[in-house]
Amino acid sequence: MTIKAVVFDIGNVLVTWDPEKLYDAVIGEDRRKRMFDQVDLHGMNELVDLGAPFKETIYSTAEKYPDWGDEVRMWYDRWIEMASPVLDQSVQCLRALRAKDIPVFALSNFGIESFDYAVTKYPFLDEFDKRYISGHLRCIKPDASIYEIVEKDCGVAPENLLFADDRLDNCEAAIERGWHAHLFKTPKGWAQELVDRGLLTKAEAGL
Repeated sequence: MTIKAVVFDIGNVLVTWDPEKLYDAVIGEDRRKRMFDQVDLHGMNELVDLGAPFKETIYSTAEKYPDWGDEVRMWYDRWIEMASPVLDQSVQCLRALRAKDIPVFALSNFGIESFDYAVTKYPFLDEFDKRYISGHLRCIKPDASIYEIVEKDCGVAPENLLFADDRLDNCEAAIERGWHAHLFKTPKGWAQELVDRGLLTKAEAGL
């Protein structure tokens, strides 16, 4: 089946997303593990991804856990350090696809304000043909409704969409709707997928 559009997740596909790494560097792995056991930081972040206010959500969570207040606020204060570095080969592939007039969409669990901030640091996030950001849509992957929104808006049939995401459940949800999906593990593996499907040459994909 012909691929007519390529859909990129953002976190760990185009930009590394690794809060634990920053916390390990700042407070040490043992203390970080204790904090994550006591504070549902990923649950807090999910609220942001669903459209809750970025700073307010994090700071209000910090107030609930005074023993961890400074560390929780880091999620906002040093957020960009958690969302780095850029995966350059994936960005190269994004740009190469667009240069060949292959539509490229973003489908990402991302907060409204955090995404706007990320664009100021990573301008390539403003280069998609269409962006489907969970905070604006008020639903997150792997909920089937977010994939349905993409299908209805972009006008491309599910069987003509190729999706890259680093989470298996998100890929499986796309496949259930008839999309093609690539479980992203490395930029090189994703680049090879695009080559294997005849969308890019090896040179265009950085291989």
